[in-house]
Amino acid sequence: MSEPGGPQGKVVFFLRHITSISCFFKETLRWALVKPFQGKPLRFRAAVVQMDEVGVKSIPIVALVSFVIGIILVLQTAYQLEKFGAINYAASLASVALTREMAPLLTAIVLAGRVSAAFTAELGTMLVTEEILALEVMAISPIAYLVVPRFIAMIVMLPCLTVLADLIGMIGGYVVGTCAVGIRSQLYIQNTIDALLMKDILSGLAKSVVFAGIIAMVGCYMAFVVRGGAEGVGRSTMISVVTSLISIILADCLFTAIFYLFL
Repeated sequence: MSEPGGPQGKVVFFLRHITSISCFFKETLRWALVKPFQGKPLRFRAAVVQMDEVGVKSIPIVALVSFVIGIILVLQTAYQLEKFGAINYAASLASVALTREMAPLLTAIVLAGRVSAAFTAELGTMLVTEEILALEVMAISPIAYLVVPRFIAMIVMLPCLTVLADLIGMIGGYVVGTCAVGIRSQLYIQNTIDALLMKDILSGLAKSVVFAGIIAMVGCYMAFVVRGGAEGVGRSTMISVVTSLISIILADCLFTAIFYLFL
C-alpha cells in the first residue's frame, strides 16, 4: 500500500491503518475466543511451537538485559541517595522501578525487535509467494491458521518473560548492591520485600499483556499489507518494528498515567 503525499494524505493513511488494525484485532479475537465454541478448534500445537520461538528462545537476551538493568538501577539510585545518607533505600527504589516500569517495557522492546520483525518477514514472504492465497482457496482462514497461534503465544509468553525479567533484574541489583554499593545482604532483601506491593507486580504484568497484543497485531498486520515482492517484505518489516516500538512506548505512557492516578 503506497503512502500518499502531503500532510493531509499522511494523516488519512495513518488513520486508515489504525482502522484496519482494529478490525484485524477484532477478527483475531473472534477466531481465538468465539470460533472454538462453534466447532473451529484452536491450533494448540502451532501455538506451542510459537511459544518456543517467541518465548523460550528469547530467554537469554531478556535475562541479560534485565540483569544489566537491575545493576544500572541500583547504581544510579545509590549515587543520588548517598547524598542524603539514605543509600539503603536504593533496593526499594530499584525493585519498584523494575517491576512497574523497566522490566515490562524493556522486555517488550526486546521482543518487538526480535519477534515483530520475524512475524512480518515470515508471513509477508508467505503472502508474496501466494501461500496465504492457497489457504484462502482451500477455505482456511489465514487469521485462524497463522495469526491466532502467534497471538496466543505472545499473550502467554510476554508476561512470563516479564516475571523472569523482574527476578533476574532484582538479582542483578542485589549483586551490585551488596558487593559494590555496600548494602548489607539481609537489609537489601528486607527493604525489597517491604517496598514491593502486589499492585506493583500486577501493573507491570497488565502492561505486558497489552504490549504482547501490540507486538502480535502490528507484526502480523504489516505482513498482510506487503506489496512489491521481496523489497516490500523488507520495507514492511522495518515499519513493523518501528510501529511496534512507538506503540509500546505510547501505551506505556498511557498506562503509567492511569496506574498513577487510580492505583
